[in-house]
Amino acid sequence: MSEEEIIQELLEGDEEFKMIYSEHRELDEIIKSLEEKENISLDDEVEVRRLKKIKLSLKDRMEAKISEHKRK
Repeated sequence: MSEEEIIQELLEGDEEFKMIYSEHRELDEIIKSLEEKENISLDDEVEVRRLKKIKLSLKDRMEAKISEHKRK
């Protein structure tokens, strides 16, 4: 089973994974919009760094769920 298939299965059957995945994608969009600003402020830069840390934490949680699913 490929990783994409596992992700799809988890999205369909694991509410926690679905929530983490959704939040990860949402943060990605927010970060992109902040980084695309013509004149990014210091506050925006700090916010981008903060959001990237949260996003990385969410990715780690998704990876753990994927690994757990592979072992089943």
